[in-house]
This record gives sequence, C-alpha cells and structure tokens, in this order.
Amino acid sequence: MTLWEMTAVLLAGVAAGAINTIVGSGTLITFPVLLAVGLPPVTANVSNSLGLVPGSLAGAIGYRAELAGQRHRLLRFGTASLTGGLTGAVLLITLPGSAFEAVVPVLILTALVLVVLQPRVARAMAARRAAGTSAPATDGGWLLLACIGLTGVYGGYFGAAQGVLLLALMGMLLPDDLQTINGIKNVLAVIVNGVAAVFFLFTATIDWTAALLIAAGATLGGVLGARIGRRLPPIALRALIVVVGLAAVTKLLFF
Repeated sequence: MTLWEMTAVLLAGVAAGAINTIVGSGTLITFPVLLAVGLPPVTANVSNSLGLVPGSLAGAIGYRAELAGQRHRLLRFGTASLTGGLTGAVLLITLPGSAFEAVVPVLILTALVLVVLQPRVARAMAARRAAGTSAPATDGGWLLLACIGLTGVYGGYFGAAQGVLLLALMGMLLPDDLQTINGIKNVLAVIVNGVAAVFFLFTATIDWTAALLIAAGATLGGVLGARIGRRLPPIALRALIVVVGLAAVTKLLFF
C-alpha cells in the first residue's frame, strides 16, 4: 500500500470504531476501503475482522457504567455470540471464495436497509414501551438467545450491521433503556469479532498492514465513539454509511 492508501485505511478504522460503538455497521466503512486498495474480498474481510477487535473492546470499556449488573445476561448472551461467531468464521473459511463474493453484495444491501430502517424500529419500540403493552421478558427468553446466536453466525461470516441487528432485537425483547442495550451490544460484538479473529489467525491469509492500521484507527474511534459519538447528527452518519455501502456493492458487482 502507498502512504495515501495506508492513511485512508487508518481513517476508515477510526470512523468504523466510532460507528460500531454508537450503532454498528462500521464494516460498511472499512470493507470498501480495503477493496479499493486492492485486497481480495475474503482477505479484506478477514483482515477487517481482526483489526476491528481492539475498537470493539474500547467501545465496550467505554460503556462499562451501563453494564453494571449485567453479568448474568452477558454470560448467557455471550455464549450464544461465541458459538455463532465461531460458526460463521468456519463457514467463511470452509465455503469457496466465490460463494463469499456472490453473497456479500446481498448482505451489504440487507445491512443498508437495516441501517435506514433502524430509526423506525427505535420509534416503534419507544411507542410500545410508552403504551405499556406486551412488556418484554427480563432476559428476552429463548427467542432472543436464538436470534443472538444467528446474529453471531452472520457477524463471524461478514459482520456489517451486526450491531444494528443486535440493537433492534434486544430493543424489542428486553425492557432496558437503549444505553444499557448498546453497552451489551458492544460486548457481544467484541465476542463475535474476537472469536472469529482468533480462528482466522490459524486458518486464513491476513494482510497485517491493513489489520494493524484498522486496529489502531478503530481503537481511537472506539474511545471517541463512547465519549462524544452521541453528538454526531444521526442523519449524516446514516447517509455516509449508505453511500459507502453502495460504493462497496458497485465495486464487487462491476469492477
């Protein structure tokens, strides 16, 4: 990579770390940049997963106050995320690279739809809570546990917008406020990305320059996201994610 390409990857890591801490879908920033600098899709995905782990960890630490008293849930949900994340990582390495290249545009477009729809989901959740009807179970029951496991599979395989999925699922099935749910989401993202990264260390080709640049940027972004990320205009943030995601789909399909 040239100096300018390295700078672009580093800055993409900062943006992804902040976005992942706030809402999720940071991969829609880093993955297209890695494709643009010439990495093959599977190598880009593996390197990205490894690089985002420190940023996810920094974001989770930033939400430690909201995580007080959540030990039981984190153990329960974390087990499902661990199993799902490992399963998704195994699928990524086991299935042919052509399968990944074929399915990723669909996954990115699905993730973009989720990013766009998330405000509506949040409003619907708030209205449901205000009405006081159908109060969710304390731990979300087996339905939420299964959904978290499936989200982990998706996260281990690709991961774009897994945070959005987790926020929507837990927001609908848990009685807690959004900040507590966001803290739990950040821990689950650490688990999924972490177990996938460990698996990839022994089974996949990693571009270490890209992974280390993303790790450095995502760590800074995770800290910034936990501290000041809530001040970012949500509309501008979502618009950026959608534009970058569409650029990634265009790159995969036509170039």
